[in-house]
Amino acid sequence: MIIVIKTDSRLQTPMYFFLRNLSYLDLCYSTVIAPKTLANFVTNEKNISYNGCAAQFFFFALFVTTEGFLLAAMAFDRFSAICYPLLYPMNMSPKVCIQLVAGSYICGSINAIVQTSFTFNLRFCQENKLDHFFCDVPALIKISCVDTFVNKSVLFILSALIIIITTATILVSYAYILSTVLKIPSTQGRSKTFSTCGSHIAAVSLFYGTVFFMYAQPGAISSPEQSKIVAVFYTLIIPMLNPLIYSLRNRNVQDAVKRILCGRWSSP
Repeated sequence: MIIVIKTDSRLQTPMYFFLRNLSYLDLCYSTVIAPKTLANFVTNEKNISYNGCAAQFFFFALFVTTEGFLLAAMAFDRFSAICYPLLYPMNMSPKVCIQLVAGSYICGSINAIVQTSFTFNLRFCQENKLDHFFCDVPALIKISCVDTFVNKSVLFILSALIIIITTATILVSYAYILSTVLKIPSTQGRSKTFSTCGSHIAAVSLFYGTVFFMYAQPGAISSPEQSKIVAVFYTLIIPMLNPLIYSLRNRNVQDAVKRILCGRWSSP
């Protein structure tokens, strides 16, 4: 998706700018987890250093939080395109798009710094065996031998705050979009307009459903086995599904892929 959007001149619009950044984030946060996980599966030494664990958790928290805010920015982009089409070039200028992406990274960085600082200031005095396949807050809290009430509270409050802000942005945007679409007189026009949002709705549902289940419930860290299953889904499967969702449901992306492949096959 990154290569297709970068190389095709027809895809140089705000929607595809955000989609390219989403693909980059999916690549980054799955890369933070997958290589070490695969290495643990094929070797007998299933360990990670303290600094390596902190770095893995920091970058994972950074990229996942950034993706949440980026999905909210993509909802705002669809809102601007459908509800205010005449103002769309001004509302979603290249400068605004860059600011929205930069703001997403800033919010991701703040959350990652706070979570990493609180988590790795704990004292770990047990066997330091993580009941997980990567360094995540619930698993790290379980091996701490000090009171973790503050850490659990910070995890819940920050996760809930991020989910509330981003989902509120998405829900309000789609409420206005739905209201605008219903005013279109023809069924074909309504279907065509709303079809541009289908991929985004699918990606939002997958991402926020698993994140809410994992982090934003008061008892979310009580079931390690459930947590591992959900974690596999949002660290490895969702990053793989997102490009498929956006490419299979998007005719412009399909046409761009065909043009790239045909160009390579026809070149001497």
